Amino acid sequence: MNYHHVPILLNEVIEILNPKPGGVYVDATLGGGGHFRELIKKAEYSGTFIGIDQDEAAISNARQIFSKYQGDIRLIHDNFSNVKKIIRENNISAIDGILFDLGVSSHQLDKGSRGFSYMQDAVLDMRMDKRNPLTAKDVVNEMSREELKRIIREYGEEPWAGRIADFICERRKQQKIITTGQLVDIIKDAIPARARRKGGHPARKTFQALRIYVNKELEILESSIKDAVELLKPAGRICVITFHSLEDRIVKDAFKFLASDCICPKNALICTCNHFKTIKILTSKPIYPSQGEIEVNPRARSAKLRAAEKLSVLKPRKGE
Repeated sequence: MNYHHVPILLNEVIEILNPKPGGVYVDATLGGGGHFRELIKKAEYSGTFIGIDQDEAAISNARQIFSKYQGDIRLIHDNFSNVKKIIRENNISAIDGILFDLGVSSHQLDKGSRGFSYMQDAVLDMRMDKRNPLTAKDVVNEMSREELKRIIREYGEEPWAGRIADFICERRKQQKIITTGQLVDIIKDAIPARARRKGGHPARKTFQALRIYVNKELEILESSIKDAVELLKPAGRICVITFHSLEDRIVKDAFKFLASDCICPKNALICTCNHFKTIKILTSKPIYPSQGEIEVNPRARSAKLRAAEKLSVLKPRKGE
């Protein structure tokens, strides 16, 4: 069954990637296919278009949507951390553009049974890829108090992480925590009333933390960006949309590293790093959605877009 998807920062992504007929373009986080559709249209249905998603429902949905589209369309059920292997297995040597639209998709949030949403009661799951053996239910029922605190504080940036971990551990002694509703109630009990009155839904940060941990979202991001840049042709472009500060920091730092000619310590007298820049950063500051887009699609409010271009002429390594 097809599901509706409102692509965020669509015009900005298409303008930066500027897909051309005959090119090779990758959507590493296919989701509902909104960005992918416009990439294909802008390239006049001519070229190779690869859509990757670890969620089998997204791939199934895309097969229905794009079955009648012209062009060489390839839909891959896999994690974008394997992008180099995916491109190689598809007998492609280099690509012209790639998009990462990170975080949870609208469909995953809206489909309550997936257990991503704190607004709908369902079994605690949060797996983007059902082949992943670890669920959010496993995390809240089996992790130690200290590990729970670390996950919630580090991935959710939740100041009440310690109390939430304490309350989870106490509650699970009485009964296993099975549903999102149970967890939401525990979080509300853990956070003092004065703190619950500001900063959005009290469960938002904890749910974010569990989702990131279950799906290893931050662990794979830096290496995936570097792999994607390696795959780009000269003048090829990469766009990355993030939805929270942890993701954005990783993207910013990865771009900075790839755009640096030297990564030696500042006090080094002689450069010995043998590093050279491979990209030009196109966004000195992230691009944000317009107020008009946020009004139409409130989920866009925390989005940030960063982009870079592969350098056409690479500096030879020292000694070559």
